[in-house]
Amino acid sequence: MIRVLVVDDEALVRAGLRMILEPAADIEVVAEASDGGEAITAVAKHRPDVVLMDVRMPGMDGLTALRELRRSPSAPKVIMLTTFDLDDYVHGALRGGAAGFLLKDTAPHDLTNAVRIIAEGSAMLTPSVTKRLIDTFAELESPSAVDARRRLSVLTGREETVVRAVARGLSNAEIGLELAMSEGTVKVHVSRALAKLNLANRVQLALLVRDAGPTPPR
Repeated sequence: MIRVLVVDDEALVRAGLRMILEPAADIEVVAEASDGGEAITAVAKHRPDVVLMDVRMPGMDGLTALRELRRSPSAPKVIMLTTFDLDDYVHGALRGGAAGFLLKDTAPHDLTNAVRIIAEGSAMLTPSVTKRLIDTFAELESPSAVDARRRLSVLTGREETVVRAVARGLSNAEIGLELAMSEGTVKVHVSRALAKLNLANRVQLALLVRDAGPTPPR
């Protein structure tokens, strides 16, 4: 029997996932959770084999919970679920150790099969995500991407995090709020990054980050 924990901040979504999974004779939904913090507690209590977890949730989000769960040597397999197959979500989930990434509009039969496949130790990605990862890999090997990543490598990890937030169009105040630092500290990081990279403004920073592609593991 495959023991499954369902994690989503919307009760209707959790109920829908339970209705899809429970008719399967070899799958049991052992618990539900409404955010990442509850998911960590539920994993410790119920020891599921597979966790179906939403990416975007108030409180602790799914990607943060995924990283916390993967620290345990007995961590369950985690399938990330989302309405949007955004690149940041996909790469964040895969870097965090997710065994699968599926959209919430995945057909019920495919969702049930994904749980079985991942419980057996394999991986599962929704087809649109697989294609985009292949395309991204090709882009990452282009000369411009290699050069952009080489240039960004002179930054500290914190500076690169700030620079990538700049590339998303966030203001210094918004970056400070997201990264829990003062607006003045953000401004210092941006200024240092511009100096190290010999760039004139935030637009040039954003263009360099676009050429570099997703953040590689450090």
